[in-house]
Amino acid sequence: MRLNPSRRALVGGGIAAMATMTGTSASAASAGEAQPPDRSRALSRAIAAYTALKRHLDAQDGSGLVREQYPAAASDHAYSYEWPYSQVHIAALDLAAVDARYKAELTERAKAQEHYWNAGGGTTELPGYDSYPRAPYGSGGDMFYDDNEWVGLAKVQLHLQTGDSAALDRAREIFDLVKSGWDTDSTHAAPGGVFWTQANWSQDRNTVSNMPGAQLALRLHQITGEEGYLDWARRFYDWTNTYLQSPGGLYWDHLDLKGTIEKTVWSYNQGVPVGVNVLLYQATGDRTYLRRAERIAEAAYTYYVMQGRLYTQPVFFNSIFFKNLLLLESVTGSGKYHRAMADYADEIWSTMRDPGTGLVHFNASGGTEALQQAAFAQLYTVLAWPRELWPTLY
Repeated sequence: MRLNPSRRALVGGGIAAMATMTGTSASAASAGEAQPPDRSRALSRAIAAYTALKRHLDAQDGSGLVREQYPAAASDHAYSYEWPYSQVHIAALDLAAVDARYKAELTERAKAQEHYWNAGGGTTELPGYDSYPRAPYGSGGDMFYDDNEWVGLAKVQLHLQTGDSAALDRAREIFDLVKSGWDTDSTHAAPGGVFWTQANWSQDRNTVSNMPGAQLALRLHQITGEEGYLDWARRFYDWTNTYLQSPGGLYWDHLDLKGTIEKTVWSYNQGVPVGVNVLLYQATGDRTYLRRAERIAEAAYTYYVMQGRLYTQPVFFNSIFFKNLLLLESVTGSGKYHRAMADYADEIWSTMRDPGTGLVHFNASGGTEALQQAAFAQLYTVLAWPRELWPTLY
């Protein structure tokens, strides 16, 4: 693997090097601007949320996997799909970054993540994570490019925080899979873009399959210095901006091969482009990207927070949304979005959490999905992070 000498500090997992790259002022960091009033309280709540997840949603059969929901329904699969499991894995990753007691837990979650790994490859003949565990725990499933991108970003986070070289290698493998999902048929409407899935029942190209791909590419460029990653990041970024960014600056969900756009505006589809622009600014030094990040973040803040739509979004979309806003604030030194994240988490704790079980309840059935509980744990865990860790977020 070729490494740019100027990036070597990153490969060692140096958080100080990451903080320097962000351009955050030393005075803002030393003053602890926008830190939670009590980070220890945030950590306590994060641990409570994760403990409840383990108690009620772990499969407890030695697999390290989790159930889909609690209480289970008769129609449930034995285990969750890959997307929920990846968020449980990331909840452990986030906790291990701030509490060393969770390093062993992270090791176990990372091991179980591999139950989804399809070394034989999918339709593009490249390996990746299937949507359901493979034998002996299941029969696998279709590969989704966004599912793989979240794991790739988690592997990058682990590498940045610890220097884990195997995690970096896996992130590079995942990116090879993602770029194989690029639409090469110039006869399609809006030619280009990464497909959402390899499944033949969908030929959509989504904001969530392209912008996280750009984010993963930018992280790999940051670490390795390889220009090919930057080129691919710009390709994903430019396509999404051309076809899926609304006139108001927010991002629609996806379009099909006929060019029909599905215009739902999900919170995570706003957060990731913020993070991509931050990383493009860091990669190029062009402040145009930072200004774009600030404009998207402000438009999304107005749309979701000021106009009362935040609670209409799934908690697992909002956790990704807020993490990317903190990546922006690691550069700007501001704290408005951090405060909004804390207010949101506290409101869920007060109104959506069952004190008896520690589980959050968003569904009319009264049940709790593993995906929801994992996102809730992530919110409080990152609120417990010191600002110096924020540059390693998505």
